[in-house]
Amino acid sequence: MAMVREITFAEALNEALDYEMSKDPKVVVMGEDVGQYGGIFGVTKGLLEKYGEERVRDTPIAESGFIGTGVGAAASGLLRPVVELMFIDFLGVAYDQIYNQAAKIRYMFGGKAKIPIVIRTVSGAGASAAAQHSQSLHALFVHVPGLKVVYPSTPYDAKGLLISSIEDDDPVVFIEHKMLYGIKGPVPEEPYSIPLGEADVKKEGKDVTVVATALMVHRALEVAEKLEEEGISVEVIDPRTLVPLDEETILNSIKKTGRLVVVDEAYPRCSFATDIAALAVSKAFDSLKAPVKLVTAPATPVPFSPALEKEWIPSTEKIEKAIREVL
Repeated sequence: MAMVREITFAEALNEALDYEMSKDPKVVVMGEDVGQYGGIFGVTKGLLEKYGEERVRDTPIAESGFIGTGVGAAASGLLRPVVELMFIDFLGVAYDQIYNQAAKIRYMFGGKAKIPIVIRTVSGAGASAAAQHSQSLHALFVHVPGLKVVYPSTPYDAKGLLISSIEDDDPVVFIEHKMLYGIKGPVPEEPYSIPLGEADVKKEGKDVTVVATALMVHRALEVAEKLEEEGISVEVIDPRTLVPLDEETILNSIKKTGRLVVVDEAYPRCSFATDIAALAVSKAFDSLKAPVKLVTAPATPVPFSPALEKEWIPSTEKIEKAIREVL
């Protein structure tokens, strides 16, 4: 049997961008350091040399300006821009362009306008990048109607979901966890797409459901493998797209196991974790045999100290403890 090649998360994203740019001249990439430097995490490497400065544009440090430009270019039908917001923490600078303009235009024009923009951004702690470069703020995008929100955990998912996002006619916020860029996984060389709104059952199980996002999917799987040795069967679900959300897969799993743990590296209040807990309680309450457990980061800024940061990020120990408690 032929071996499937393994590439990194960053390389998978690069392949998706390269494919879409080769296929459609309207696809352009813009943002800080995306050109000559190849992106601060290497995701846009080689694209400037291949497609030139017209289509791979280094921008000034002015997020409201270049994200606004991307929204306008998408709304007018001029381009299908992929705009990079270097860190999700900087979204405040361009929040009006995203939640008031990109998210609302199609609705306000009675569906006649399309906004085919992808905003790629970087999330997550673990690199000792301190409180202003380490947050997981995906819930702020999930809260706003009109945006699609994608948050992949593997190189395979990253490539397929980015291709789908660029081909989508709605604004997509595509979030990449910075601690996943170097992980490797099997990825086909040929292009493929993964539909937005389809969760993936990363591991099947019958005793407890764990819904986890991005880096936390890997931690949940680690715990699930360990508990398997004790005869505890854990089902791990990766939503992959937070909006649209595949409620059916999550609810079917909860109805099967009767127990739910949600693991999300974000602040605890008004979070994606609380949203999944509310879904379980409002639509599968009769199936629950134990209270829902949430494993999240604490409600504090992300510490700069590596030792404190490690304690701040949800750990395998905390995930295991939550699973044992619901059992």
